[in-house]
Amino acid sequence: MNTDGRHIRLLIGLGVATLLLLGKLISLQLLDNSYKENASKNVTIKETIYPTRGVIYDRNRQILVGNKVAYDIMVDPKMVQASDTAAIAAVAAILQQEPDFIREKLDEFRRKGPVGGTQEVTLLRAVPAEVYMRLDEVKYNFPGFRGQVRSIREYPVNAGGNLLGYVSEVSPDYIRRHNGEYTAGDYAGMTGIEAAREKDLRGEKGYHIYLRNSRNQREGSYKDGAEDKEAVPGRDIVTTIDAPLQQYGQQLMRNKVGSVVAIEPSTGEILALVSSPGIDVDKLADIGKYWKEISANPYKPMYNRAVQASYPPGSVFKLVNGLIGLQEGVLRPETVYSCYKGYSYGEGRKLGCHSHKTSINMDESIMMSCNAYYCYVFKSILDQKKFSSVAEALDYWREMVMSFGFGKKLGSDFPAELSGSIPSSATYNSKYRRWNSTTVISLSIGQGEILATPMHLANFCATVANRGYYYIPHIIKETEGVPQDPRFSERHYTLVDTTQFPKVIPGMWKAVNAPAGMGGTAHVARVDGLEICGKTGTAQNPRGADNSVFICFAPKDNPKIAIAAYVENGGFGAAYAAPIASLMVEKYLTGTVSRKDLERSMKQSNLLYRVKRD
Repeated sequence: MNTDGRHIRLLIGLGVATLLLLGKLISLQLLDNSYKENASKNVTIKETIYPTRGVIYDRNRQILVGNKVAYDIMVDPKMVQASDTAAIAAVAAILQQEPDFIREKLDEFRRKGPVGGTQEVTLLRAVPAEVYMRLDEVKYNFPGFRGQVRSIREYPVNAGGNLLGYVSEVSPDYIRRHNGEYTAGDYAGMTGIEAAREKDLRGEKGYHIYLRNSRNQREGSYKDGAEDKEAVPGRDIVTTIDAPLQQYGQQLMRNKVGSVVAIEPSTGEILALVSSPGIDVDKLADIGKYWKEISANPYKPMYNRAVQASYPPGSVFKLVNGLIGLQEGVLRPETVYSCYKGYSYGEGRKLGCHSHKTSINMDESIMMSCNAYYCYVFKSILDQKKFSSVAEALDYWREMVMSFGFGKKLGSDFPAELSGSIPSSATYNSKYRRWNSTTVISLSIGQGEILATPMHLANFCATVANRGYYYIPHIIKETEGVPQDPRFSERHYTLVDTTQFPKVIPGMWKAVNAPAGMGGTAHVARVDGLEICGKTGTAQNPRGADNSVFICFAPKDNPKIAIAAYVENGGFGAAYAAPIASLMVEKYLTGTVSRKDLERSMKQSNLLYRVKRD
């Protein structure tokens, strides 16, 4: 009985074990594909097909960034024996390298291990075509080594290095941050448009699968190519940039620190976005070669000042306070104030002004850029009886200012945009025990705690050109197969009524077009027939000479271009910013420049010695 029981239990145990084994076999062979896939990997080779990156055009379909063929040499360290000195020496000779170089790279790759899900890594980049061909002819003798064809960027026009950005091979950290999207040897946009529109430009990788024999040699297509995948090219992008205008702006800003932003007021399209010093596009094509040089440059050419630098706007901001004064009813075009070389307040305190006629109306105050006039206007805004305190008044003023786009990111499609800064009552409550309208009087002329980017200033100029509204500035006009974001076609109105804007334009016109000797601060920007309207600014700079600022639009009616120029340590607005901006306006509207002496002077001037760098 006991013996029979033991036999029965043994038979049951064997039955259960058999069933478990059969179940596992069924799972492995019929349900679980991982073992099949691993087995297939042992007899196949998967070669990546890199897509052609999308082309970047200017607004007139001139190519800004295209593609050309490059040849890389790939290696799978697992398939190369370190002891096979003869093979390594032979490959080194084909690649025109020293054997020690090959061995050192292999050791490095083995130490680091596979990155991004692949064993294969790039040994050499962009080798000559003849080197690639030599290896391709004999690669079956050298398992683990192969050539790979890919496209790299080329730049037919030296325009907009900073705004275009660069493409480079992804790092292990980049691969980790973009889980599953990239593997070692892939390239991606790292800055500028290349980075902002990476998903559109990159396309989709494909692959060919080949059979591998016992000697690790490729024999033929796996399943006659049925499981191959073709690469999908990246989408082409049409920018809003006008390439000739962009190039011209770069030439005028050479050897200066600052930026120029030009906008089409009727659309918000950015016509030019110049940051100086910038990067020549030939360095973008081989960024690795020039990286140390670029990084060591004290003027930071990778830093896009048009959207990343915040400055005091200076006297161009007087227009904002003038418009708010008109809206609040504390200012009318015929209002007259006197100026005796400045505005006196408090006990012996004075905000100075340059010499000009003393009793002036609003048009003349804009034309002559009078400081005292806008001190009176600003104080009148803050001291209105409808406010319970100056703190309440300042916060109301701040809300009005921010409706022009200041003090916040505009929402452009260009990356790394800064918001600038417009102070609130909290700013001064934390700074002073008691304060009033004269404590913050420097805000009247765009100084003090106000900060804005050149993009903000160009957008403000476009708002005045449109008589009260703006479109969000943007740099992408069209992406292949992708509709434009509708937010770029929406009008953004300020809290100042549109009826007030025509009242500041006569003064802007006179600043440029009044006869010489009448006090127009921007007479240097005058061009016959163009009806340029502008406003100069001279912004105080604690690091040296004043900054030169100018905004303008043209023509006066139905404007085609609004522009802001900001030149660090350039002095008066009429010294550098006004000539540069007006030359660009003339170039854009007429296709040529009549003021050759002025053009030559701007191109040849060098202000780098004035700019202090840490």
